[in-house]
Amino acid sequence: MIDHARDLVSVREATDRLLTAAAKLDNASAAEPSRLPGWSRGHVLAHIARNADALVNVLQGRPMYVSATARDADIERDAPRPLDVQLTDVRESGSRFQEAGAAPADWTRTVELRNGVTDAAARVPFRRWVEVELHHVDLGIGYELEDLPAEFVEREIDFLADRFTGHADVPPTRLTDGTHAWSTGREADAAEVTVRGTAPDLLGWLAGRRDGAGLTAEGGALPALPPL
Repeated sequence: MIDHARDLVSVREATDRLLTAAAKLDNASAAEPSRLPGWSRGHVLAHIARNADALVNVLQGRPMYVSATARDADIERDAPRPLDVQLTDVRESGSRFQEAGAAPADWTRTVELRNGVTDAAARVPFRRWVEVELHHVDLGIGYELEDLPAEFVEREIDFLADRFTGHADVPPTRLTDGTHAWSTGREADAAEVTVRGTAPDLLGWLAGRRDGAGLTAEGGALPALPPL
């Protein structure tokens, strides 16, 4: 069972780590490119803040974003702001998310996210945790996939493996870090390909943060994954 209250604590801790690390930047370095193509670090920070407010909308029964165009416009608007403004926004929007998560609610209900995607309300805090942790890595300021909490890495691999399960363009694939194993891709009686590597490398490949160079594939080539 998903423990949304425990995940909210993890979100708060991850946000604190990000804020502490980002506070060492200055306005010039915040304007430099992030690891995400076409986005500066300011874009990443703006997205983190706006995502918190968007997930408050989800928890409170409103559309996550007014539109995809509005979402992108808000990020572009906020990206050039001074660093202190960015950090205040990340902190305050994160607090609004925590407040929304602390409100009495039916956590078994189904909520709607972007593009018609639905999920249990109880999983929303984990989704926010994903945003904070992976985008902290995307900032390119010394926080790497290897620094992510082990519980988070295992759960996110599980989440992403499930996301690609049944995808016609992904062969039946077994993933393993030598301790845990996951299945993904087309449904089949047995895997066609086994992908081995460290948990951070598996996560990086599944999440589109690494090209899979640190992984080994047995039974075939490393599968090409569709965009998330």
